[in-house]
Amino acid sequence: MKQLAIKAENISKQYRLGQVGTGTISHDLNRFWHKVRGKENPYLKIGEINDRTNVGESDYVWSLKDINFEIEKGDAVGIIGRNGAGKSTLLKLLSKVTKPTTGNFKVNGRIASLLEVGTGFNPEMTGRENIYLNGAILGMRRHEITRKLDDIIDFSGVERYIDTPVKRYSSGMYVRLAFAVAAYLESEILIVDEVLAVGDAEFQKKCLGKMGDVSKNQGRTVLFVSHNMAAIQNLCSKGILLKNGGIQYQGVVSEVTALYHSEDLTSNQIEFENNAYIKRISINQKGNNIELICDFETDVILSKPIIGFVISDKYGNRICGDNPLLQKEHGPIYPSNSGTISAIIEYPKLLNGKYLLSFWFADGIIGALVELENILTFEITDMVKYDKPVNPDFIGPVVPIVRWNYDNQKKQ
Repeated sequence: MKQLAIKAENISKQYRLGQVGTGTISHDLNRFWHKVRGKENPYLKIGEINDRTNVGESDYVWSLKDINFEIEKGDAVGIIGRNGAGKSTLLKLLSKVTKPTTGNFKVNGRIASLLEVGTGFNPEMTGRENIYLNGAILGMRRHEITRKLDDIIDFSGVERYIDTPVKRYSSGMYVRLAFAVAAYLESEILIVDEVLAVGDAEFQKKCLGKMGDVSKNQGRTVLFVSHNMAAIQNLCSKGILLKNGGIQYQGVVSEVTALYHSEDLTSNQIEFENNAYIKRISINQKGNNIELICDFETDVILSKPIIGFVISDKYGNRICGDNPLLQKEHGPIYPSNSGTISAIIEYPKLLNGKYLLSFWFADGIIGALVELENILTFEITDMVKYDKPVNPDFIGPVVPIVRWNYDNQKKQ
């Protein structure tokens, strides 16, 4: 029977919007008066859900509301959601950076957190001193930290600056050392926010490999927040999807990331009322032929009005893309301030499933005017190359053109 590493029970976090100090004392006194009379905090009833797209009527908002989940020891869990969904707030509550308004956590083990650049570091102390400081905060003895010291410094790649005060580090160096400390010191639970995006591509890959080792080989629990769905897919086995401060879905990571993308895109046509350039973008799809159509209108004449696209799978992994300037022969492009541009995309051959399309509109002389990432979706439903059902998660989304040759003889 597996042990629980974390159990969240009815976790909520409420914040007050507006300027700090405006009416705060009166509200605090009101809370206190209700508390001494054994009554509930009156402001817990008036908060609104965490939806940053709408203007609310209350000064109070629930960053998180009634969160419940269980994470088993050794699990690698991806926490995903739109900006403002409550991901970072949840990790800060778990890391005890702030307290929940209601509810509680039951945690089995020590937590090492990497939430933002410089978290837990004293800027006046050297890198080496901060390693010992962080270890002490985790409850480790000096000789235990010393045993890990060389590995931490080597992984961080900041050997030359290890005895320099960290206030002189770049943000990338900060993150390198902070991640090395969090990963190597003996905590049972490792929490990592989007902060890894500060590092370069090589270091991000190195960190993901280390987190995989921490979870799969060392049996430690990893909570990972990222907008990189490929990284979530590769590292995590389970996922939690947050929306407007609540849990929308939790389960197998492939199901969670698929829901994340399917909700992001619901239409194969978009009308733009107030866009200075684009009036409509649409996709017509039949089999593997996809027609991308853009209607545009501008106040000035563009020298070379063109469109470009990128097709990605449902997890956001790029498959292909194109624009006329990459082709030697693309037909005439005339100066214009309005018109329709279309592109018929015949390849790649795609397996059945949902795909995302990113779009940009540009003047070939001055560059991009409109860039829209993952703005449309389309679905392949009648791909007929294979006689049997194929799982694109297993072999990838693109159908290869293959000719098989056999040069063998039947046994006599």
